[in-house]
Amino acid sequence: MSKKELPVVIITGYLGSGKTTLMQNILKQEKRKIALIVNDMGSINIDASILNKTGNQVSQIEMVEMQNGCICCTLRDEFMAEIERLSADRSIEAIFVEASGISEPSSIAGAFVNYEETTEDTRVYLKSVVSVVDVDRIYREFLHSLDPSEDTEDGDIINLIMDQIEFCNLMILNKTDLLSEDQLDEVTSGLRNIQREAEMLTCTHGEVDLDILLDRPDFDYDEVESYSTVQKTLNAHDEDKACVDEYGITSFVFEEKRPFNREKFNRLVEEYPEKLIRSKGYIWFSDDWEHVQLFEQAGRNASITELTPWVSAWPEEELAPVIEDFPDIKEDWDETYGDRCNQVVFIGKGYEKCEIERLLYECIESA
Repeated sequence: MSKKELPVVIITGYLGSGKTTLMQNILKQEKRKIALIVNDMGSINIDASILNKTGNQVSQIEMVEMQNGCICCTLRDEFMAEIERLSADRSIEAIFVEASGISEPSSIAGAFVNYEETTEDTRVYLKSVVSVVDVDRIYREFLHSLDPSEDTEDGDIINLIMDQIEFCNLMILNKTDLLSEDQLDEVTSGLRNIQREAEMLTCTHGEVDLDILLDRPDFDYDEVESYSTVQKTLNAHDEDKACVDEYGITSFVFEEKRPFNREKFNRLVEEYPEKLIRSKGYIWFSDDWEHVQLFEQAGRNASITELTPWVSAWPEEELAPVIEDFPDIKEDWDETYGDRCNQVVFIGKGYEKCEIERLLYECIESA
C-alpha cells in the first residue's frame, strides 16, 4: 500500500443543495469507518447538529465541527491540522468534508494539494471534489429567471454556484424527482455549457452509494481546473485557437491594457447582452489604479469585487526586490500601466464577437 492511503472527499454545494442529507445517507450505509468534518459559517454548527441526530451510526465515526469561519480561508490552517490529526487513526478508511455552502472549492483543493506536496509522511490525499447541485433550484432560479420584474438570485450567489459547478470532478444532481424528464434534460444541458468533463450522477434525497464516491480515479487539480469553459477558453487563447463546441457555444478572451470607465462599465452590466451565458475575468477602472477587480456574470446576474492591489501599485521599496527575485513579472509589463490589464472570458450562444467587443471598447476610458 502506498504511503498516501487515506482518501479525502470534499463535498461542496450551495446552501440547501442537499449536502447534509447526502452525508446522513452515507453514514447509514456503515460500509467503511469514516471521519467527518463539518464546516458551517455560523457560530452554532447546524449541519453537525442535524448529523448527530442520525443516531448510532455517528458514534462509529469521528466527527469534527468547524464553525465561525470557512475552511477555504479563515479556517484553512485549522482544517489541515484536523485532517492530519484524523489521519493518525489507522482504523479510519476515509475522511469526508462537508464544506460550508459558501466555500470556494478551488481554494480548499488548492490548500489541500499544497499540503500534500509540502508535507512529508502524510497519509492523506485528495480523492474527489464533489459538487451537490439542487437541480430544481437551478431550473427555477437560474435557467428560467426570465422575468426582469422578479428578484431571483443575488449575483454573488449565482457566481458562487457557478464556481462550485465549474470546479469538481463529480456532480451529484440532487432532487431530480422535482423535475420532469424534459426539465432535467434542460438543466443537464445547461450545466454542460459550464462544466464539460465532470461525471454527473442523478439522485433523489441525496441517496448515493458510498462506493461510488470512493472507488473512482484520484483527483487531479490541473485536470479539474481545465474542465471549466472559462479555463478551456483561456487555454485556447494562449494557443491561438478558436473555442467553439458542438452545441453552438462559443467563447473568446477580451484583453486590453487601458482601464475601463467605471460609470460606463456599470451601465453595460445593467444592460448586459442576453446571449452571454457566462463571463469571468479581471478588470480595472480609471478611478482606481490600485486594485484588481474581479468581474463575474452568470445569466442575468453580475458582480464586481475589489481584490488585492496590482503588483505595480506596490510601494517602490517592496516592488524592487520582488522584481529582482521574479524577473518574469516584467514580461508583460507595460511602460504606462505596469501589470494592470483587463482580461475577461466571454461565453455565449448566438452572439456576434465584434458587437461584444464594440460594447467593451466603448467603456474604455478615453485618453
